[in-house]
Amino acid sequence: MIAAIDVRELLGQPGSSREIRARWTLDDLGTELARVASDDAVEAELLLESVVEGILVSGRLRGTLQLRCARCLKDFTAPLEVGVSEMFVADPDPEGDEYPLDPGGLLDPEQMVRDTVGVELPFSPLHRRDCLGLCPVCGGDRNLGECPGDHPQVDARWSVLDQVLDQLQNN
Repeated sequence: MIAAIDVRELLGQPGSSREIRARWTLDDLGTELARVASDDAVEAELLLESVVEGILVSGRLRGTLQLRCARCLKDFTAPLEVGVSEMFVADPDPEGDEYPLDPGGLLDPEQMVRDTVGVELPFSPLHRRDCLGLCPVCGGDRNLGECPGDHPQVDARWSVLDQVLDQLQNN
């Protein structure tokens, strides 16, 4: 993880720029089904460009996502690669989407990285599009043929009626 970046030499110099490489571990960012792999970091190749409004940060974020299939609960990984382009300004509008620039000329991109990666985490990841999932009756993995598929489909709400019909037939 890197600390804030000193951008004083860029402020007030529109057209000047600087490239940086950085890494962040985002262990606490994720859901039950998706997170950044704990043994991996998000790597960034960023270009910091001075513009009249502030500092424009653009580039690519790369890492590995640790995912769990929403249908069959199989663990798998997937690459993360996403572009980023965000503005850092000295006095951000509370209703705007700019990030704050420290009055001392420091830029902290961590929240931008967290926001960008957080939006990219899939809500319902699948290890493959045609995943059959787990059987709701026996719990077998249908992808592996663990479910025979011939379970009696009885709606529990009708069980009382079934008992009444059985008693009527036996009398």
